[in-house]
Amino acid sequence: MLKVGIVGVGLIGRAWAVVFARGGAKVALWDESPKALREALGTIAQCLADMKRAGLVKRPDAVLKRMRVARSLADCVKGVDYVQESVLEREPDKKAIFAKLDVLTPAGAILASSTSAIPASVFTKELKGRKRCLVAHPVNPPAFVPVVELCGAPWTAKETVARARAIMEEVGQVPVTVHKEIEGFILNRLQAAVLNEAFRLIEQGYVSPDDLDKTVRDGLGLRWSFMGPMETIHLNAPGGTIDYITRYGGFFRRIDAQTRKAKPWSDAIARKLHVAAAKAVPPSRHAAAEARRDRRLMALAVHKRAMAKKD
Repeated sequence: MLKVGIVGVGLIGRAWAVVFARGGAKVALWDESPKALREALGTIAQCLADMKRAGLVKRPDAVLKRMRVARSLADCVKGVDYVQESVLEREPDKKAIFAKLDVLTPAGAILASSTSAIPASVFTKELKGRKRCLVAHPVNPPAFVPVVELCGAPWTAKETVARARAIMEEVGQVPVTVHKEIEGFILNRLQAAVLNEAFRLIEQGYVSPDDLDKTVRDGLGLRWSFMGPMETIHLNAPGGTIDYITRYGGFFRRIDAQTRKAKPWSDAIARKLHVAAAKAVPPSRHAAAEARRDRRLMALAVHKRAMAKKD
């Protein structure tokens, strides 16, 4: 049975614990915060109950029994095959915890970070076991959104990436291999491109924040929930991808030239967007909105699983 150590039990760490235990692994949890560690299993139990109601797990009790709270970091990673680190998104914190993990873990264990943007080379360069280190960047929340970006440093062994990919597939995630280090990896760079253009369109008065969200939510998002942009353009022209590029390539090149001159993310647009968002979801409703998001994601995950079996 796969043995996994979860280091850091915040939102992402707890979701990772669900992913691995749901996938059949034995999971140990540790956090430097005693309070976070005390509350972790209770919060996870509630999440599993919600997942059962949605049809994503059949036996929450069996999943929970595969988890335990470790007495120390050393106890958490003793005899593990794989470690998923999810501590604060700060370079010094990543360096410090990976230095400890490199000493405490079995030599053959994979050490993976949940970092959203920091390349593995930044915090593994000085490690003796650096060839077994990589980034395994999830999408929040990883228990419902299965894609995981795997990105090694220049010295990460190919075997490490291959094993990590196999483990992710084993526990039901959808791994994506990033072949070269790049800040933000793939998902966040795509998200940045969409956000940059969204900010520009709103700031320059072409559309309201609410209608921008509708364009994605009730337009692009519907299609992208079951096919990516490469498949989309292939199906959007009778002759496939070459036909699409022939028809629309000039238009997209002109848009690219226009957007390169613009500078989004001004303080003014940040304030405007915050006011609009806070009006739609005030602080008093933030937690409820997050719960609604998770329920919708769970329902979508169930639907996609069912459709995958029929395709």
